Amino acid sequence: MKTVLIVCHANTARSVMAHVMLERMLADRGVGNIRVRSGGVANYARDGMLPSLDARLVLREIGIALDERAFASVDLRAHPDLVESADVIVTMTDQQRQMLAPLMDGRRIPVVTLRELAGGEGDIGDPATLGDDVFRQCRDEIGRCLAAAFDPLLALLSRDSPR
Repeated sequence: MKTVLIVCHANTARSVMAHVMLERMLADRGVGNIRVRSGGVANYARDGMLPSLDARLVLREIGIALDERAFASVDLRAHPDLVESADVIVTMTDQQRQMLAPLMDGRRIPVVTLRELAGGEGDIGDPATLGDDVFRQCRDEIGRCLAAAFDPLLALLSRDSPR
């Protein structure tokens, strides 16, 4: 079983959306040997925070019903084992990749931004406090990037990466 770890600042919006959307893509394509996890890397990330209501609402619009009790955020600083057990780490921003460095403890796990994995560049901005339309745009951008990144992600996961 290979593990993809998806990272954003607090693990309440972007990484939550990417997490459940990637799980659905894997299920739709019959890929059962990949586990998706997610976590937050910012100082304000906390274990047990609820997923953003805005994120849950825009996910529902695309047929993903995420009950607030079905998902709880994870503070990666408190759970370095999640970083250690990942085969690939996907961040929403380059800053988050840099914030992960102290948690890597010398491990050589591939860490890429979602846009890079999709063949682009730049960050996926945080939609927090910006309203429904911005959350929809963020969800759609994550969806486009995941679709473009799907095969490259599978290729990364098929490699035996040294840790």
